[in-house]
Amino acid sequence: MERKSIKGAVRNKEQTKQKFLAAVGKILKIKGFSGLKVNDIAATAGLDKKLIYNYFGGTDQLIDEYIQSQDFWSNVKSEEVNLNITDGGQALSKAMLLSQFDHVFKNKELQKIILGGLTENRSSLKRLAEKREEEGNLMFEHISDPHFGDKASRFRAIMALLISGIYYLDIYATTNNQTFCGLDVSSKEGRTKIEEAMSFIVEQTYADRKDK
Repeated sequence: MERKSIKGAVRNKEQTKQKFLAAVGKILKIKGFSGLKVNDIAATAGLDKKLIYNYFGGTDQLIDEYIQSQDFWSNVKSEEVNLNITDGGQALSKAMLLSQFDHVFKNKELQKIILGGLTENRSSLKRLAEKREEEGNLMFEHISDPHFGDKASRFRAIMALLISGIYYLDIYATTNNQTFCGLDVSSKEGRTKIEEAMSFIVEQTYADRKDK
């Protein structure tokens, strides 16, 4: 009986945590970061706000956990990183870019987080940016930097342009009904063209290295 009670308590705790995390997402999507107040989060979740402190340690920690759960790079699995490094990370780079292009487009809450990183002075968003840099730097240092050698910084710059372009185009596609450079970036056809262009840039960058 005691074992069942413990399992039940753990299950209830996880369910409660998920309700709070879902509440953060709902408020973020509608009101943005300004709406993430402890009383509003508790009311949206339909739970006592004391549980936020009991289960997360506070509102900031709850928001941190939610942000981490939505961020693309924070959820890249180790098996994906080890997909193929014998080619200097070419296949991995393309796979990560294309997956991120799709992930950000479908996740409105993550779009709010990305925009918040540009406009909000919040410690949780700073910590997320720092973690992204740490994760990305590990991939560069162990995979692409050794392959490109003295041209490693150029590859990093190309990836910076592609990733920032992904953020902008995905947010643009879900907030505007206009085309971008004549492409409907919200349509399957337009997005396929962008994906082909990203793959082409990565392939040409690696081909240029081989030619040297």
